[in-house]
Amino acid sequence: MKGKTSGVAAKPAEPKLFISMAGNIGCGKTTAAKLISQKWGYELFDEPVIDNRFLKDYYADMRRWSFTLQLEFLIKRAEHHELIRTVPKACIQDRTLIEDPEIFAKYLHGLGNMDDRELQLYLEYFQKLNRTLQQPDKVVFLEVKDVGVLMDRIGHRGRAEERGLTREFLEGLNAYYSTFPGVCRRKYGIEVMTVDASKVDLRTKTGRLAFLDLVSPFVS
Repeated sequence: MKGKTSGVAAKPAEPKLFISMAGNIGCGKTTAAKLISQKWGYELFDEPVIDNRFLKDYYADMRRWSFTLQLEFLIKRAEHHELIRTVPKACIQDRTLIEDPEIFAKYLHGLGNMDDRELQLYLEYFQKLNRTLQQPDKVVFLEVKDVGVLMDRIGHRGRAEERGLTREFLEGLNAYYSTFPGVCRRKYGIEVMTVDASKVDLRTKTGRLAFLDLVSPFVS
């Protein structure tokens, strides 16, 4: 004899959110991702910087190591996407996968640090890996137009390998980032929220609370 059912349909499970942070070096992505993770219980996926085998070499000789570094980041971020697919709860990622091909690889190529063959090979790897990867549902883009703010924050956090970063290098990245929200929306179909991170200092309690209030309707 079959058991009786209540006749009430089970409530469908809400789809989990996958949020990514984006923005120039020093804009506050890592801190922002941690704040969102702590506030709403998101699984945090840190940017794979500390364990990157080529980062120190890259900053010492960008022309020699740009392609190698970008390939390493691509593989690590693709692995994050594969893990995110298996995590049942909402996830927050520190830097998007698509910033690598759309900003860093193209910028480094423009600087002459990657030749045409290397850029093409890199993009072929990206396209192959990206076919089966889930893109984030939403991106929070931390915009800092004043490069002086970025330089101050980079200096404050004191990463030895970043000491050689110049204003000119960050300004070039900012030029690419100026079109990034449009690229996300039109090319990848991703919803973007732009936050003026020059006006929100995440190193202070006031700044952290203001940031969480600002992004709450978008990420929760």
